[in-house]
Amino acid sequence: MYPILKKEMLADRIFLMEVEAPLVAESCLPGQFVIVRTDEESERIPLTICDYDAKKGTITLVVQMIGASTEKMQRLNAGDAFHDFVGPLGNPSDLCKEENLEEVKKKKIVFVAGGLGTAPVYCQVKWLHEHGVKVDVIMGSKNKNLLFFVDEMNAVSENHVCTDDGSFGFHGMGTDCLQDLYDKGATFDHCVAIGPMIMMKFVCKLTQKLGIHTVVSMNPVMVDGTGMCGACRLIVDHQVKFACVDGPEFDGHK
Repeated sequence: MYPILKKEMLADRIFLMEVEAPLVAESCLPGQFVIVRTDEESERIPLTICDYDAKKGTITLVVQMIGASTEKMQRLNAGDAFHDFVGPLGNPSDLCKEENLEEVKKKKIVFVAGGLGTAPVYCQVKWLHEHGVKVDVIMGSKNKNLLFFVDEMNAVSENHVCTDDGSFGFHGMGTDCLQDLYDKGATFDHCVAIGPMIMMKFVCKLTQKLGIHTVVSMNPVMVDGTGMCGACRLIVDHQVKFACVDGPEFDGHK
Protein backbone atom coordinates (compact mmCIF):
# COMPACT_ATOMS: atom_id res chain seq x y z
CA MET A 1 0.00 0.00 0.00
CA TYR A 2 1.13 3.54 -0.78
CA PRO A 3 -0.02 6.12 1.81
CA ILE A 4 -1.43 9.48 0.74
CA LEU A 5 0.33 12.11 2.85
CA LYS A 6 -1.41 15.18 1.46
CA LYS A 7 -4.58 15.98 -0.49
CA GLU A 8 -5.46 19.45 -1.81
CA MET A 9 -8.06 20.80 -4.24
CA LEU A 10 -6.29 23.12 -6.68
CA ALA A 11 -9.16 24.19 -8.93
CA ASP A 12 -12.54 23.02 -10.11
CA ARG A 13 -12.32 19.19 -10.32
CA ILE A 14 -8.51 19.30 -10.13
CA PHE A 15 -6.72 17.95 -7.07
CA LEU A 16 -3.19 17.27 -5.84
CA MET A 17 -1.97 14.23 -3.95
CA GLU A 18 1.40 13.64 -2.33
CA VAL A 19 2.08 9.90 -2.08
CA GLU A 20 4.73 7.99 -0.16
CA ALA A 21 6.56 5.90 -2.77
CA PRO A 22 10.30 5.96 -1.97
CA LEU A 23 11.48 3.54 -4.67
CA VAL A 24 9.78 5.61 -7.36
CA ALA A 25 10.94 8.92 -5.90
CA GLU A 26 14.60 7.94 -5.77
CA SER A 27 14.81 6.91 -9.42
CA CYS A 28 12.38 9.10 -11.40
CA LEU A 29 13.05 12.16 -13.56
CA PRO A 30 10.74 14.79 -15.07
CA GLY A 31 8.76 13.51 -18.03
CA GLN A 32 8.13 10.06 -16.60
CA PHE A 33 4.83 8.70 -15.29
CA VAL A 34 3.35 6.21 -12.84
CA ILE A 35 0.39 3.82 -13.00
CA VAL A 36 -1.91 3.79 -9.99
CA ARG A 37 -4.86 1.74 -8.79
CA THR A 38 -7.15 2.99 -6.04
CA ASP A 39 -7.95 -0.57 -4.92
CA GLU A 40 -7.61 -4.08 -6.31
CA GLU A 41 -10.84 -3.72 -8.31
CA SER A 42 -9.89 -0.39 -9.92
CA GLU A 43 -8.61 0.20 -13.43
CA ARG A 44 -4.98 1.16 -13.91
CA ILE A 45 -4.53 4.89 -14.55
CA PRO A 46 -1.32 6.37 -16.02
CA LEU A 47 -0.48 9.76 -14.46
CA THR A 48 2.47 12.03 -15.21
CA ILE A 49 4.68 12.87 -12.24
CA CYS A 50 4.18 16.50 -11.20
CA ASP A 51 6.92 16.66 -8.56
CA TYR A 52 9.05 14.34 -6.45
CA ASP A 53 11.29 14.44 -3.41
CA ALA A 54 13.88 11.68 -3.22
CA LYS A 55 14.83 12.55 0.38
CA LYS A 56 11.24 12.39 1.63
CA GLY A 57 10.42 9.48 -0.66
CA THR A 58 7.33 11.17 -2.09
CA ILE A 59 5.70 11.65 -5.47
CA THR A 60 3.24 14.45 -6.22
CA LEU A 61 0.40 13.91 -8.68
CA VAL A 62 -2.17 16.34 -10.07
CA VAL A 63 -5.39 14.71 -11.26
CA GLN A 64 -8.48 15.99 -13.03
CA MET A 65 -11.81 14.26 -12.41
CA ILE A 66 -13.02 13.21 -15.86
CA GLY A 67 -14.58 9.79 -15.24
CA ALA A 68 -15.55 7.14 -12.71
CA SER A 69 -12.00 6.09 -11.84
CA THR A 70 -10.67 9.57 -11.18
CA GLU A 71 -13.81 10.44 -9.20
CA LYS A 72 -13.16 7.32 -7.11
CA MET A 73 -9.58 8.48 -6.62
CA GLN A 74 -10.78 11.92 -5.55
CA ARG A 75 -12.69 10.34 -2.66
CA LEU A 76 -9.38 9.27 -1.10
CA ASN A 77 -7.90 11.60 1.51
CA ALA A 78 -4.70 12.00 3.50
CA GLY A 79 -4.31 8.86 5.57
CA ASP A 80 -5.77 6.60 2.88
CA ALA A 81 -3.56 4.64 0.49
CA PHE A 82 -3.31 3.48 -3.11
CA HIS A 83 -3.34 -0.25 -3.71
CA ASP A 84 -0.77 -0.02 -6.56
CA PHE A 85 1.73 2.68 -7.47
CA VAL A 86 4.08 1.53 -10.24
CA GLY A 87 6.91 3.53 -11.79
CA PRO A 88 8.82 5.37 -12.95
CA LEU A 89 7.65 4.44 -16.44
CA GLY A 90 8.39 5.98 -19.82
CA ASN A 91 11.47 8.01 -20.70
CA PRO A 92 12.59 11.20 -18.97
CA SER A 93 12.59 14.47 -20.86
CA ASP A 94 15.77 14.95 -22.88
CA LEU A 95 16.06 18.42 -21.32
CA CYS A 96 16.21 16.94 -17.82
CA LYS A 97 19.26 14.71 -18.11
CA GLU A 98 22.46 15.92 -16.50
CA GLU A 99 24.59 14.59 -19.38
CA ASN A 100 22.72 16.98 -21.73
CA LEU A 101 22.87 19.99 -19.41
CA GLU A 102 25.57 22.03 -21.14
CA GLU A 103 23.77 21.79 -24.49
CA VAL A 104 20.43 22.62 -22.86
CA LYS A 105 21.89 25.79 -21.33
CA LYS A 106 22.63 27.07 -24.85
CA LYS A 107 18.98 26.83 -25.91
CA LYS A 108 16.25 29.46 -25.71
CA ILE A 109 13.39 27.34 -24.40
CA VAL A 110 9.68 28.01 -24.11
CA PHE A 111 7.14 25.66 -22.55
CA VAL A 112 3.47 25.85 -23.51
CA ALA A 113 1.26 24.29 -20.82
CA GLY A 114 -2.43 23.78 -21.49
CA GLY A 115 -4.80 23.05 -18.61
CA LEU A 116 -3.65 19.98 -16.67
CA GLY A 117 -0.43 20.05 -18.70
CA THR A 118 0.75 22.68 -16.22
CA ALA A 119 1.60 19.87 -13.76
CA PRO A 120 4.17 17.95 -15.88
CA VAL A 121 5.53 21.23 -17.25
CA TYR A 122 6.16 22.42 -13.68
CA CYS A 123 8.17 19.27 -12.95
CA GLN A 124 10.49 19.91 -15.89
CA VAL A 125 10.80 23.65 -15.35
CA LYS A 126 11.57 23.23 -11.64
CA TRP A 127 14.35 20.73 -12.47
CA LEU A 128 15.83 23.09 -15.06
CA HIS A 129 15.66 26.04 -12.64
CA GLU A 130 17.49 24.00 -10.00
CA HIS A 131 20.21 23.26 -12.58
CA GLY A 132 20.66 26.88 -13.66
CA VAL A 133 18.57 26.88 -16.85
CA LYS A 134 16.26 29.84 -17.45
CA VAL A 135 13.11 29.22 -19.50
CA ASP A 136 9.88 30.94 -20.51
CA VAL A 137 6.52 29.33 -19.77
CA ILE A 138 3.12 30.05 -21.29
CA MET A 139 0.35 28.75 -19.01
CA GLY A 140 -3.00 28.53 -20.74
CA SER A 141 -6.42 27.89 -19.23
CA LYS A 142 -10.07 28.39 -20.20
CA ASN A 143 -10.60 30.79 -17.30
CA LYS A 144 -9.16 32.03 -14.02
CA ASN A 145 -10.95 29.38 -11.95
CA LEU A 146 -9.07 26.54 -13.68
CA LEU A 147 -5.60 28.01 -13.14
CA PHE A 148 -3.24 26.43 -10.61
CA PHE A 149 0.50 26.58 -9.77
CA VAL A 150 0.74 30.22 -10.92
CA ASP A 151 2.92 31.30 -7.98
CA GLU A 152 4.97 28.10 -8.15
CA MET A 153 5.65 28.61 -11.86
CA ASN A 154 6.47 32.29 -11.33
CA ALA A 155 9.19 31.20 -8.90
CA VAL A 156 11.02 29.00 -11.41
CA SER A 157 10.46 30.67 -14.80
CA GLU A 158 9.57 33.75 -16.81
CA ASN A 159 5.88 32.94 -16.67
CA HIS A 160 3.20 34.23 -19.06
CA VAL A 161 -0.34 33.35 -17.98
CA CYS A 162 -3.21 33.47 -20.46
CA THR A 163 -6.91 32.63 -20.32
CA ASP A 164 -9.30 32.04 -23.20
CA ASP A 165 -11.87 34.44 -21.74
CA GLY A 166 -9.41 37.07 -20.53
CA SER A 167 -10.36 36.64 -16.87
CA PHE A 168 -6.67 36.52 -15.88
CA GLY A 169 -3.48 37.54 -17.66
CA PHE A 170 -3.19 37.61 -21.45
CA HIS A 171 -6.55 37.35 -23.26
CA GLY A 172 -6.22 34.44 -25.66
CA MET A 173 -4.94 30.92 -26.10
CA GLY A 174 -1.37 29.73 -25.63
CA THR A 175 -0.69 29.99 -29.36
CA ASP A 176 -1.89 33.61 -29.32
CA CYS A 177 0.45 34.38 -26.44
CA LEU A 178 3.40 32.70 -28.19
CA GLN A 179 2.71 34.68 -31.38
CA ASP A 180 2.48 37.87 -29.31
CA LEU A 181 5.86 37.21 -27.68
CA TYR A 182 7.34 36.49 -31.09
CA ASP A 183 5.88 39.70 -32.53
CA LYS A 184 7.43 41.65 -29.64
CA GLY A 185 10.90 40.32 -30.48
CA ALA A 186 11.23 37.17 -28.38
CA THR A 187 13.11 34.31 -30.03
CA PHE A 188 13.08 30.63 -29.13
CA ASP A 189 14.77 27.60 -30.65
CA HIS A 190 13.10 24.88 -28.57
CA CYS A 191 9.48 24.47 -27.48
CA VAL A 192 7.86 21.87 -25.23
CA ALA A 193 4.06 21.68 -25.49
CA ILE A 194 2.06 19.63 -22.98
CA GLY A 195 -1.70 19.69 -22.74
CA PRO A 196 -4.83 18.64 -24.65
CA MET A 197 -4.23 17.01 -28.03
CA ILE A 198 -5.85 19.84 -30.00
CA MET A 199 -3.76 22.43 -28.18
CA MET A 200 -0.51 20.57 -28.94
CA LYS A 201 -1.56 20.26 -32.60
CA PHE A 202 -1.99 24.00 -33.05
CA VAL A 203 1.19 24.81 -31.10
CA CYS A 204 3.05 22.56 -33.55
CA LYS A 205 1.45 24.29 -36.54
CA LEU A 206 2.59 27.68 -35.21
CA THR A 207 6.09 26.61 -34.20
CA GLN A 208 6.63 24.95 -37.58
CA LYS A 209 5.85 28.31 -39.20
CA LEU A 210 8.16 30.10 -36.74
CA GLY A 211 10.96 27.55 -37.14
CA ILE A 212 11.00 26.39 -33.51
CA HIS A 213 11.86 22.75 -32.81
CA THR A 214 8.94 21.35 -30.79
CA VAL A 215 8.47 18.40 -28.45
CA VAL A 216 5.03 17.17 -27.40
CA SER A 217 3.96 14.74 -24.67
CA MET A 218 1.66 11.98 -25.91
CA ASN A 219 0.52 10.89 -22.44
CA PRO A 220 -3.15 11.59 -23.32
CA VAL A 221 -3.29 8.56 -25.62
CA MET A 222 -1.88 6.02 -23.12
CA VAL A 223 -4.06 3.25 -21.69
CA ASP A 224 -2.01 0.26 -20.54
CA GLY A 225 1.24 2.13 -19.95
CA THR A 226 3.57 -0.85 -20.51
CA GLY A 227 3.49 -1.37 -24.29
CA MET A 228 1.22 -4.42 -24.15
CA CYS A 229 -2.17 -3.11 -25.29
CA GLY A 230 -1.05 -1.14 -28.35
CA ALA A 231 -3.66 1.58 -27.82
CA CYS A 232 -1.06 4.35 -27.81
CA ARG A 233 0.43 3.39 -31.18
CA LEU A 234 1.74 6.38 -33.13
CA ILE A 235 3.38 6.96 -36.48
CA VAL A 236 6.41 9.16 -35.90
CA ASP A 237 8.58 9.97 -38.91
CA HIS A 238 7.04 6.97 -40.76
CA GLN A 239 7.88 4.56 -37.94
CA VAL A 240 5.51 2.88 -35.47
CA LYS A 241 6.08 4.02 -31.88
CA PHE A 242 4.27 3.49 -28.58
CA ALA A 243 3.73 6.55 -26.39
CA CYS A 244 4.22 4.64 -23.15
CA VAL A 245 7.54 2.88 -23.84
CA ASP A 246 9.11 4.92 -26.66
CA GLY A 247 7.90 8.26 -25.28
CA PRO A 248 5.93 9.89 -23.90
CA GLU A 249 7.74 12.81 -25.59
CA PHE A 250 8.21 13.00 -29.35
CA ASP A 251 9.15 15.50 -32.03
CA GLY A 252 5.84 17.30 -32.58
CA HIS A 253 6.58 18.13 -36.21
CA LYS A 254 6.99 14.43 -37.02
